[in-house]
Amino acid sequence: MDFMGKKVLVIGVGISGNAVAKIAKKMGADVTLSDSKAEADITYDLQELRDAGVKLVFGKQDSTQLEGVDLVILSPAVPVRIPLVQEAYKRNIPVTSEVEVAYELAKSPIFAVTGTNGKTTTVTLLGQLMRTRYPNAGVGGNIGIPLCEEALKAGENSCVVAEISSYQMEASTKFRPHVAVELNVTPDHVVRHGSLEVYQQMKEKMFANQDSSDYLVLNYDNDKTRDMANRAKSRVFFFSRKEVLKEGAFLNDGWLTIAWQGQTCKLCRADELKIKGGHNVENALAAAAAAFLGGVRIPKITETLKAFEPVEHRIEPVATVNGVPYYNDSKATNTDSSIKALDSFDGHLILIAGGDDKHTDLSEFMALVKEKVDELILVGDATERFKQEALAAGYPQEHIHEAGYSMEKAVEIAHEISGIPQIVLLSPACASFDMYTGYEERGRDFKHLVKELLK
Repeated sequence: MDFMGKKVLVIGVGISGNAVAKIAKKMGADVTLSDSKAEADITYDLQELRDAGVKLVFGKQDSTQLEGVDLVILSPAVPVRIPLVQEAYKRNIPVTSEVEVAYELAKSPIFAVTGTNGKTTTVTLLGQLMRTRYPNAGVGGNIGIPLCEEALKAGENSCVVAEISSYQMEASTKFRPHVAVELNVTPDHVVRHGSLEVYQQMKEKMFANQDSSDYLVLNYDNDKTRDMANRAKSRVFFFSRKEVLKEGAFLNDGWLTIAWQGQTCKLCRADELKIKGGHNVENALAAAAAAFLGGVRIPKITETLKAFEPVEHRIEPVATVNGVPYYNDSKATNTDSSIKALDSFDGHLILIAGGDDKHTDLSEFMALVKEKVDELILVGDATERFKQEALAAGYPQEHIHEAGYSMEKAVEIAHEISGIPQIVLLSPACASFDMYTGYEERGRDFKHLVKELLK
């Protein structure tokens, strides 16, 4: 991508927007970074941008910002429907995304992972796997590291591992990974995209530009991802936790296995993985499949799978207090993710749930709560709806506890009522924005409060 002499408008201050603005400026562009928030409401340190010569504009956005602009780049949080972006389209000004800029800048193949749940664990594991072959492999994207920076760092004769969200695909038209991984599609982000159908379309854009020289790794056990094979122009490689496949990555008699072009290789046993739950077996199979297609040797795949530790905020062991283990699954921002967490344990759970309610259906989630949860502790905006849905599912009212908007209170209640053989699990099934800036802050607050119990 040639930025020299171009006038570039980046919309949206943030990790990705800030990074691409600095890169475009360094590569010779005249760059303006615009955000609809007031500067006082911006939590990022902007001095580095100013030092780099990036112009910063805050507050009301109007069409005058498009005068003379050659290219508009969107941060992931910025939807294409906002008036400024729509006006850019009307003026035939190219609009793109930070991940597409990364694709244009990359000199090595991209291995991209998307899905409603499991992305970060799979990407982190895949990054470790690929670094056994390419020590300089980049790992970035929705994981919280700008993909454009990682693409430049990786350089030639390497690879780039990318976590891709549906948000990042909205303004992308050319993005083409050599290996694309679709983990699952379940209801989420309907408010942003308008419908589950559009949400799936964003997921499918990730492999739309592939051809027969590329690979598409699909979850055979998820109806929506399995059906994607019918629209793929690339070579399909399935993975399955539930079916023994003729070709692909699958679980067979407890062994993670790869079968491809007439050869079958056992990788490791599922009980040798340090990451808990059937969903993490799926994540491990997906990462192993992508690494195998990327040329990583089987012994290295086995070694890495066995050594891989849980990612922060994803059924992460925190501490054991008076014989009771505490787990942080703050990344469970939807019911599907929390269901997978609950399924990872045999029962006797004390569950802390609730937060910024996404108003998705709770029937399957509450049925599992009734089956596996001894005590339910609710926090945040979702408290009343979660309580009523739990009662409707037949969960006993005397085992429901309300902690208001206080994680400290929730941990205090859990500590008071828990005992062996119970397990305390934070798996909110909600976003965090009613109480925190993100799931990371929520999870770290929970971990701090649990560790305080040990003092």
